Amino acid sequence: MEQEPPLVREVFPELIDELVALLEAEGERDLSITVRDVRMVGECGCGDDFCQSIRTADHPDGQPYGPDHRCVPLLPSTGDLILDVVAGRIVYIEVLGRPPMRRPAQQLDLPA
Repeated sequence: MEQEPPLVREVFPELIDELVALLEAEGERDLSITVRDVRMVGECGCGDDFCQSIRTADHPDGQPYGPDHRCVPLLPSTGDLILDVVAGRIVYIEVLGRPPMRRPAQQLDLPA
């Protein structure tokens, strides 16, 4: 049986906490609830050093998301956070120009 991808909140809990707060501030209540349950399907993989974006659903190769797609730009204190939403589902989290995100396991390895 194939294992499900991890929840983004398990990999980057601080990012999800920030997204919840920003979505609430933008009046995006439904998205602020569903962002807690998005799964990390993969990282962007573009190779740009300013990009830490996360795929939360499979993307149609070379194809646009379709007519039910909308972008939800948020206003973080640093960098850019933009959600791609299709039919009410978050399919991509753009994380651009921000300090490196740390996974919980990496945080444990830091000296005190």
